[in-house]
Amino acid sequence: MNYLRFPANGITFRPPLTLGLLALTLTLNAPSVDAGINPHNPSVAQPTHLLKKGKWETLFDGKTLSGWHVYLKEGQPVTEKWTVDDGAIHLTAGGVGDLVTNKEYGNFELEIEWKIAEGGNSGIIFHVHEDPQFKATYQTGPEMQVLDNERHPDAKQGRDGNRTAGSLYDLQKPVTLGAAKPAGEWNKARLVINNGKAEQYLNGKKTAEYPTSGPEWDKMVSESKFKGWEGFGKYATGHIALQDHGNKVWYRNIRIREL
Repeated sequence: MNYLRFPANGITFRPPLTLGLLALTLTLNAPSVDAGINPHNPSVAQPTHLLKKGKWETLFDGKTLSGWHVYLKEGQPVTEKWTVDDGAIHLTAGGVGDLVTNKEYGNFELEIEWKIAEGGNSGIIFHVHEDPQFKATYQTGPEMQVLDNERHPDAKQGRDGNRTAGSLYDLQKPVTLGAAKPAGEWNKARLVINNGKAEQYLNGKKTAEYPTSGPEWDKMVSESKFKGWEGFGKYATGHIALQDHGNKVWYRNIRIREL
């Protein structure tokens, strides 16, 4: 215990024990950064990069299609058109349907590599609601475009490049244009969905940033081909889909962590 001595009158003062206990109590009860609380203002959430995140989960083991099924065909064997080729998921021919995860995800961070054939088109679709009333994954789930920008006509359609590789398909002009590598080369994509906000990256460059609900999202949809589509972008959780657009495409190194 420390004592305070005042030289002028020789009085020695001993601080009350309760003050020390009070300080200890305040320290132990202080908000934790890991809890997602801003210690300076508990009503404000911590930034996403400071929040405690889940463990990475591998979605593709490089050998089998375990954990995946063709849309609306859960429990059925995956057709030979979706194959595993040299450590990658390979769509050899179209017409089979999109490949979707068995599990559904809400807030998550997804990393995936893709390679498209010359003149090819595909996509990574999220928050897919699997229901027979919706015949395709893109009827409910927004899409991160996968495309050969040089040869596929979609790259020149839409508005301001909003159908090019890495973009939020037909909904938003890319934050960064020209992030994709040519057909036949591997691209690394990253998609982050957290509490109503989304970010997309391609080869380390941000290509999209947008809300997943609310007035701004509704305006984007109303100005796109999805205007009036019942169910589009309405679900906060859902499957992740790899699109069968009729062209050869490869996907590998797929992992996800829930936020």
